[in-house]
Amino acid sequence: MERREFLAACASACTLRAGEAWPAATLEPRFYFRARLTDAGGAPLRASRLVAGRNYLFHYPYEATPCFLLNLGRPAGAPVELKTGDGSVYQWPGGVGPGRALVAYSAICAHRMTYPTRQISFISYRERSTSPASHRPNVIHCCSEHSEYDPATGARVVGGPAAQPLPAILLEYDAAGDGLTAVGTLGRELFNAFFEKFGFKLALDYGPGMRRRIAERTAVVELEAFCKQQVRC
Repeated sequence: MERREFLAACASACTLRAGEAWPAATLEPRFYFRARLTDAGGAPLRASRLVAGRNYLFHYPYEATPCFLLNLGRPAGAPVELKTGDGSVYQWPGGVGPGRALVAYSAICAHRMTYPTRQISFISYRERSTSPASHRPNVIHCCSEHSEYDPATGARVVGGPAAQPLPAILLEYDAAGDGLTAVGTLGRELFNAFFEKFGFKLALDYGPGMRRRIAERTAVVELEAFCKQQVRC
């Protein structure tokens, strides 16, 4: 093909018809080290023993990045197409485990990156509304600016100023052993911005290994055991 013909073909391919929009970029899963979920003592976590409606916390894919593990008590099996703040799209595959009721998400709010610390948590899952700013049940609610996410539909935003869903943590379920393994993330990650914004505090809480990637195993604890106070706005 002549150079001018090649340029003309490129121009034609990049031209939209009237009323058309540029196709959105598609986000693919990002895979990290495989990490088996364990209890606080290091024994493999049994998925069927997770209590519905309770907040569980683990760290993945880095030692200082907290995640929620939730038993919704109902199926979350339907795939959902979601969109990030920059317009990229991805498909959340649904829950896993018994009844496909188990889901996991980054516990870093997508608005101002509020996250659970050992001292206090402004973000948590609520089966019942406790905020005068919202009457929605069964949401992950952040008291900083009242962003709300629906964990049954990929943590899509259902209220407040957040511009995108919480990134999902991809889990594999071993039915034979009733175990769970974290394998990656899906959605727009905020980890680099998180480390940049809270680096000093994270270094105090987690030491120099805060950016170390989790490998082989990660302990799951109840949120109330991890932090001293939960804010119920």
